[in-house]
Amino acid sequence: MATATSLELNASANGKMPAGATQISNDYGVAGFGGACPPPGEVHRYIFTVHALSVYKLDLPENTSNALTGFMVHANSIESARITAVYN
Repeated sequence: MATATSLELNASANGKMPAGATQISNDYGVAGFGGACPPPGEVHRYIFTVHALSVYKLDLPENTSNALTGFMVHANSIESARITAVYN
């Protein structure tokens, strides 16, 4: 059973991820949040979703792709919550 209810700021960069947690590469090809970067004058929406999974841990290969991870998360999701952040 998962017990983590929060993450410290920069948890992955500081080696403070919860035990058993895995971070995949982002669309930039590196681990970690790349930050908001919309073109000047444009409003962008970022949707953050947290999923409750029906399995303790996803069985994913090392260096898995975003596409496979997303598929496995959605295939094993029993509930989710979403928040939208607006940046301009």
